[in-house]
Amino acid sequence: MREVVIISGKGGAGKTSLTAAFAVLAENKVLADCDVDAADLHILTDPKVKNREDFIGGVKAVIDSEKCVQCGQCIDVCRFESISPDFNVSPFTCEGCGVCSHICPEQAIELVEPVNGRWFISSTRFGPMVHAELNPGEENSGKLVALVRNQARVLAEQAGHDLILVDGAPGIGCPVISSITGADCVIIVTEPSLSGVHDMERVLKLAKGFNLPISIVVNKADINSELTAKIETFAKEVDASFLGKIPYDPDVTRAMVQRRSVVEVYDGPASAAIREIWNNFNEQGNC
Repeated sequence: MREVVIISGKGGAGKTSLTAAFAVLAENKVLADCDVDAADLHILTDPKVKNREDFIGGVKAVIDSEKCVQCGQCIDVCRFESISPDFNVSPFTCEGCGVCSHICPEQAIELVEPVNGRWFISSTRFGPMVHAELNPGEENSGKLVALVRNQARVLAEQAGHDLILVDGAPGIGCPVISSITGADCVIIVTEPSLSGVHDMERVLKLAKGFNLPISIVVNKADINSELTAKIETFAKEVDASFLGKIPYDPDVTRAMVQRRSVVEVYDGPASAAIREIWNNFNEQGNC
């Protein structure tokens, strides 16, 4: 069983669009949306939820007003300034460190486990999908990403699927690290812009640290052909596979409006390029 994670150094590079297109082209797979802070793969896959579970990723402090004598010790020791002058704890800034609970002379502060989000097992027209959503302002998205990947792996093993397609988180933070840890290979989607190249280099360096096979795809490649050529050369220099280039194509946007992948509904330049990229990926066999 292969686990392929599609990531990008920045949001909006096109990784979710490529994941959805691969979902159309691949067979016998499980989908996993690990961009839990801003999940949007469901927009293109229209999942039907079969199982829904709460996600608890940590603890928060809660002050019992009946026990509290308002001595102020908790306010003094809270380095996150999460406790207001009227002795209420902000759930958005509390890190659940427990110092306030430990210091309280009246034992008026309790650490509780709030619901931080939800995760789902769904069916789609492409096959099963595991996805999640984190509540606004919540953290511990890395834990939720790990849970989504683990559930996708369990689902694949139970049903005999031989491929897990993961829409990873953008950037280089904890959710991305959780998205690629233990994966079989990574595909980085970038665009030919200065910010796109800069962020591609950062996430590539991160993936290299995990000794993962890396492939690169350039989206909207024809908006800056010179920079695209430099990205292709760079891929060879860092021993990454260059899978191909996707041209700018209005059909991609038109397909999104229909909540479909471009390869489902159009046969234009972008669709043809993505099919070639998928074939290149399978032929190279580095995953």
